[in-house]
Amino acid sequence: MQDRLIKEVFGMLRQRQLMLATAESCTGGLVAACMTSLAGSSAVFERGWVTYTNQAKETELGVDRAIFDGSGAVSEACVLAMARGAIQYSNADVSLAVSGIAGPGGAVPDKPVGTVWLAWGLGQGRFEAQVFHFEGDRQQVREQAVEQALTGLLRRL
Repeated sequence: MQDRLIKEVFGMLRQRQLMLATAESCTGGLVAACMTSLAGSSAVFERGWVTYTNQAKETELGVDRAIFDGSGAVSEACVLAMARGAIQYSNADVSLAVSGIAGPGGAVPDKPVGTVWLAWGLGQGRFEAQVFHFEGDRQQVREQAVEQALTGLLRRL
């Protein structure tokens, strides 16, 4: 299923002549790896960041420190800022951002393991975010996050 999904996203980006940038935390670059798994990916994939720490999100993507103090790194505010930063600091037309708790640790009362926020930057200043609550072990959470990130991008394109 994921190979088909990657090809669909790739095809849609190519058809619309759009470049994608990714900003990833809990997925550790898996979205970027998927997008670059096909030959010719430089036609649709501009660059990607793996910003695992708050400091990396702040220095590489311009996420305001106040977001971490207020909402936290696993939040709508954070992924929207990551998606904005990915557009701002690249030559991409669209962006995709991921931040979550893959586990097995890191959970807090209102953010259990499996909580993942995704955001999409869609051009013309349009940004959308959505929260997901995935089940499974660390790898399963990460794989589901990638699938939903790509599915969400395809739907929005």
